[in-house]
Amino acid sequence: MRKILLCVLLLALAFLFSGCPSLFEKPLKSIAFSAIAGGGYHTVALDEGGNVWAWGANLIGELGDGTNDNKNLPVQVKGPGGEGFMTGITAIAAGYSHTVALDENGNVWAWGANHAGQLGDGTNDHANTPVQVIASKGDGFLTGVTAIAAGGDFSVALKEDGSVWTWGHNYFGQLGIGTSGAGTNMNRPVRVKGPKGTFLEGIVAVAGGFSHTVALDEDGQVWTWGMNNYGQLGDGTNDNKSLPVQVKGPGGKGFLTNVTVICAGGYHTVALGEDGKARAWGYNASGQLGDGTDINKNTPVVVKAPEGEGALAGIEGIFGGGHHSIALGQDGSVWTWGNNNSGQLGDGTSVRKTRPVQVKGLGGDEFLEGIIAVAGGAQHTIALDLYGAIWTWGSNECGQLGDGTDIYRNTPVQVEMP
Repeated sequence: MRKILLCVLLLALAFLFSGCPSLFEKPLKSIAFSAIAGGGYHTVALDEGGNVWAWGANLIGELGDGTNDNKNLPVQVKGPGGEGFMTGITAIAAGYSHTVALDENGNVWAWGANHAGQLGDGTNDHANTPVQVIASKGDGFLTGVTAIAAGGDFSVALKEDGSVWTWGHNYFGQLGIGTSGAGTNMNRPVRVKGPKGTFLEGIVAVAGGFSHTVALDEDGQVWTWGMNNYGQLGDGTNDNKSLPVQVKGPGGKGFLTNVTVICAGGYHTVALGEDGKARAWGYNASGQLGDGTDINKNTPVVVKAPEGEGALAGIEGIFGGGHHSIALGQDGSVWTWGNNNSGQLGDGTSVRKTRPVQVKGLGGDEFLEGIIAVAGGAQHTIALDLYGAIWTWGSNECGQLGDGTDIYRNTPVQVEMP
């Protein structure tokens, strides 16, 4: 069976490190993290004990600590109603200004902005502590969930039966229920329909962009729906879709197959194939497709190697930021391309790149190594190392880098614990 990797989960290492440089240190204050997620201007992390931590923008309560004050150091997410702390969490996801968490019992929790119903609790009230996502008919809670994703102002859940459920903003059809436009937002889960109006089935992974949604099926095929004005759905058109469409193959021939990992950026999409090649489509004004151009593409193009001909090789995982993309190498290296105005590529510059560049190490020395997971925010990037420590770079005006400052960084800094 094909090994499917989710973009927001811990990526397994298939190698052993020896002689690691001094860059790698045990996590500060003995807290080791196991998963990371990037929102618009906030960052979320899951520790090995199932506790959730967050930092950065908090104007609408997206940090879940019971306040609405920005934090430039991690704070622990409170429990429902502000009692105790959130525990037993197995996965996290971050939208533009809301956060979603999955617990060990298959229940979903959310906090932060809720103007479009993206918290899924049947209301449109913002929440600065977690609320539980309810069932589609309001009788009880959403259960049986195995994976989650968060888009700009909407959320996605994958159930154990391979069905996909969405809630929140739907102006562009990103909920996948056959409707779009004003008045179609949903503040409780709805099931995503199939391309012919039935229901989408056999899904093994989901991802959310700013206003579009991506799903990977058990056969390695990719389905998309929602906003498509930049070609981010990859179906060869630029028309929004309120029902899933299948992503075309390169050049619009056939369909994209043998995909193992999917990710969605702000207005672009990236997929990793069994052949180890990353392919991207959609908005490309900053070079976020990595094909050496800044021309939008409505069908997949191969992410090129840093120099010369050929494709970026040796990739294990991918992730999309706002207008940049991130790849995790099988050797623990990190590669980035696209927008870099805030230093989010981590190469020591603020110059956009249309081909991948390798992320530098601490202080710009050597290169970042020993990384097992990556994630991206609107204009910042996050990496998790094999020791459970977190590294960040890029914009930091809300404290989203978690280093105790509001200073932008164009090379990695380690997140500090309070």
